[in-house]
Amino acid sequence: MTDYEAVILDVDGTIVRGEALLPGVTDGLRALEAAGCSRLLFSNNPTRGADHYGGKLAPHGIDVDPGSVLTSATVSAEYLAATHPDESVYLVGGERLRAILADAAVDLTTDPDAAEIVLGSFDRNFSFGTLWESLRALEDGVPFYGTDPDATIPVDDGEMPGTGAVLAAMAAVAGREADAILGKPSSIAAAAAMERLDADPRNVLVVGDRLDTDIALGNRAGMETALVLTGVTDRADLADTDADTEPDHVLESLAAVETLL
Repeated sequence: MTDYEAVILDVDGTIVRGEALLPGVTDGLRALEAAGCSRLLFSNNPTRGADHYGGKLAPHGIDVDPGSVLTSATVSAEYLAATHPDESVYLVGGERLRAILADAAVDLTTDPDAAEIVLGSFDRNFSFGTLWESLRALEDGVPFYGTDPDATIPVDDGEMPGTGAVLAAMAAVAGREADAILGKPSSIAAAAAMERLDADPRNVLVVGDRLDTDIALGNRAGMETALVLTGVTDRADLADTDADTEPDHVLESLAAVETLL
């Protein structure tokens, strides 16, 4: 039994799947609140900002403070604005991400030949033409970032391709992997989370459904980790874990988090 100061909760596959609230989530959130845990929602969704989740979860009776939400989009925007303030970013991604970057005063260009930074992300309109332009943008060793590594995204009726699939195509034609992932499980994402929580990482619990993002984030940052089996990972996947992705706890759902409190 551990006294946690705070909890980092994944959203898709942990709290919701598509638009539907997963079973037992309300009970799990109540247990965390009763235990006095500060709460940070952290989604690797690169198409949404912090405000989105208040509207998404309010119909389910869950109040969300936008200040206690991170997404791979907001982390990417904050990082690029802070570390590359005067450089032109060529984005392979959707219009929502473009708007989030623009709101953070990131300098964007649609000209691949003017790219000083390349950011790859989820893009419903990804095409051969997009791939060709990204190849031009990535010439001469231009820094190459990705918002998140998720190859698939859970939706109501299964899964759809995600950022990881786009990054794999870009990496294949460029002949090099992304220099860094900015969302989970990166150290950049962990630092952004801890800045908001202001807690000792040893007293933070990370709960999520992905071994390679949620669990890896917590393990790398010295946090305790719990895998929920309501998303993309099942028990068979646990046979292939390593020190980076092995969870401290495995829960059937967020409802079972009470057993850790």
